Amino acid sequence: MVEETERNVLAHGWWHALSTVCRMPVPPHGTLRLLVSLVGEMAASLHADPFDASVAADAGAALVAAGVLGSEVPVASAKVLYRLGAQHPDCGYRLSALLAAFGQGYGAELHRQFFLERQSVEQAREEARRAADDRFRVVFDNAAVAIAIVDTDFTLLDANRGLTDMLGVPVDELRGASVYDFAHPDDRDYIRTLVYGELVPNGNGTVKLEQRLVRADGSYGWAAFAITFVKGVGRQDDYLLAVGEDVTEQHRLRDELHRQARHDLLTGLPNRRHLLERVEAMIATADIDDRVGLCFIDIDGFKDVNDRYGHGTGDQVLAAVASRLQESVLDFRCPVARIGGDEFVAVIPPPADHSGVTAVATSLQSALVDPFSIGALRLRMSASIGAVLMAVVGTQAEALLDAADTALYRAKADGKDRWVLHTLESQVAPSPVVRR
Repeated sequence: MVEETERNVLAHGWWHALSTVCRMPVPPHGTLRLLVSLVGEMAASLHADPFDASVAADAGAALVAAGVLGSEVPVASAKVLYRLGAQHPDCGYRLSALLAAFGQGYGAELHRQFFLERQSVEQAREEARRAADDRFRVVFDNAAVAIAIVDTDFTLLDANRGLTDMLGVPVDELRGASVYDFAHPDDRDYIRTLVYGELVPNGNGTVKLEQRLVRADGSYGWAAFAITFVKGVGRQDDYLLAVGEDVTEQHRLRDELHRQARHDLLTGLPNRRHLLERVEAMIATADIDDRVGLCFIDIDGFKDVNDRYGHGTGDQVLAAVASRLQESVLDFRCPVARIGGDEFVAVIPPPADHSGVTAVATSLQSALVDPFSIGALRLRMSASIGAVLMAVVGTQAEALLDAADTALYRAKADGKDRWVLHTLESQVAPSPVVRR
């Protein structure tokens, strides 16, 4: 048997040998006590009957568990532990078996610890991936914007609640559907060109679009999307990430502002700006021989209505006059605009002629024959009309208005409730004036 002093000396020698080949745990006291204990157990096993070499294998595993780690630990240990048989030469076979078992036990435990650590790392990574996926799904599903994952054939792979709310389609029905199913028919070619003519061929980048969409109930809305090409990782396919928002209300407000900027607030009729734009559009698309007609309408004695009954009553009269004027030319498809206080203009689009302008002027004047009922009042109103018929090509909208205004001046010069027509072959050569 190995005495306590010898065990301590051998354990310290073992410590020194191990410290030269690996980093020893700190503080050293616990490890030294372990080495002393292991020396005693292996020394006792040399004389045990029956002999059991697994004691040394357990000792090797104990070193690994204590954190004494290194590929050279078994060899360094053997160089010290062979001294266990110095006083018992007849135990050489058992000593060899112990040293071999020590190396095997150490290696097996080291491998097991490595496997467990790797398994733990992989498990941690998997848990991190699942946590990341869970976090992504929470963000994905609850984002304030619409998100879609689309393959490069424009088939929807996944969608969040924002997109389902936008389209009114459950996510299960969206998966596998084509993006084109929800695009306005007139916009599909543009989307196809943008995505397959620019984004997909480049294999990276982002394109932005603002297009109409078709909802589940058949109604149309507007959506703004940023579509990003995402390169697949490993064997994963490339895909497109679309992030967008419903901008239907913004479009409605924009259209409403556009309408308000081009319509008279009191009567709802187009205003001067809108009138000029429409006339310019007619000029731009007219044939070389086309002519356009304008009737410049001024309400006779309207100032007296304001002075006598107040502007509130005057506004009601204007609104009623505007309604009658507009209704009187519906069959002629002539837009009527209010361009000033009591001034209106009716446009006879190309191809206009003398008889057409005459018919419109007559209808406009006849519309005001019946008296207007404004509260308890019954007011009779009339209008003076200056009409003009002019070649479209080479003219301008403002020139047409000026010519009609000149005709109006001639009509008012002859008294109320009259109209005058100028037929102009050019802007400087009017035909004889016709009065009614």
